[in-house]
Amino acid sequence: QLQLVESGGGLVQPGGSLRLSCAVSGSPLDYYTIGWFRQAPGKEREGVSCISSNGGLTKYTDSVKGRFTIFRDNTKNTVYLQMNRLKPEDTANYYCAANPVAYGELGPGDYVYWGQGTQVTVSS
Repeated sequence: QLQLVESGGGLVQPGGSLRLSCAVSGSPLDYYTIGWFRQAPGKEREGVSCISSNGGLTKYTDSVKGRFTIFRDNTKNTVYLQMNRLKPEDTANYYCAANPVAYGELGPGDYVYWGQGTQVTVSS
């Protein structure tokens, strides 16, 4: 059973930065595509970014391209989401999730294992 634990959320001013971490246990990270998702109150969960099992392929939703960067350290079984130039509309609960394929997509339905989430609030 794979377990994922997010950390790094918090309150930040517009234009600021945060780095989210997703620590994975229960299996080597090498076998999974890892995705970051977010859900704001009253909205559907949306895919933010994902990274292939070897880190060679990354995908981003259009609204975060050029501002967010996903990367992984398989030796630490951890995936990160560096978020720069944050906007109020980035406010949401952020989740990481694992898809047991090498090259996955951003659709949340493909992801089997989920963390509990970490809150990101962008406000002045």
